[in-house]
Amino acid sequence: MYKEFEGKTEQEAIDKAVKELSLEREDFDVEVISSQKKSLFRKGSVVIRVHVPDDEEAMPEETDSEELSIPGQVLEPQSEDERKIVAFVETLVEKMGYKAEVVINFRRDYKLGLDVRSDSSSIIIGRKGQNLNAIQLLANVYAGNIDKDYKIIVDSENYRMRHEEQIVRTAFKTAQIVRKTHKSRLLPPMNPFERRLIHTALNDFEGVETKSEGEGLYKQVRISPVK
Repeated sequence: MYKEFEGKTEQEAIDKAVKELSLEREDFDVEVISSQKKSLFRKGSVVIRVHVPDDEEAMPEETDSEELSIPGQVLEPQSEDERKIVAFVETLVEKMGYKAEVVINFRRDYKLGLDVRSDSSSIIIGRKGQNLNAIQLLANVYAGNIDKDYKIIVDSENYRMRHEEQIVRTAFKTAQIVRKTHKSRLLPPMNPFERRLIHTALNDFEGVETKSEGEGLYKQVRISPVK
């Protein structure tokens, strides 16, 4: 979701967003919508759009890898609600044109992990997990209509943990190059959760520092040598 704020300067608009949303500056992304310079006949103003992922948008990003690292585990549904959610995801994948078995591989309170098992897993996952995230989003919308406390994590072939590990490996490899060459490197655009992974992973990496650059929800992380 997003909200818009206006100020005489971009910084004033950001300060308003920080105060109203009760967030730290690094917790949201800013997109400048319009900017009018001050003139003799009008006051200067800047309108920004603040992107703050809501619960459903954040679900693909807030995955706990430790919960997903239980390959092969199958838990039986404990309630009619869980059976309905499993059946919904199975039907959804079927309507996509693929056969799959959906099983529960972890639960913690109202957090439910589903594993989609299929010979077409690579297609179900999609490029950079886009199809998997779409399935997860729809599963959360459906589960939310049953009980708003439900949080559904949909995975296949342990993709989410492997994806996070790949991001961290790339961050360390790039940091080593930056420290050796003393030249900064810019990583591909990433969502807020992926960027946090990099910032956290390199927080104690000597000789480099990280900073997000760009506008909108997807920004790039620049890894630079410490001056």
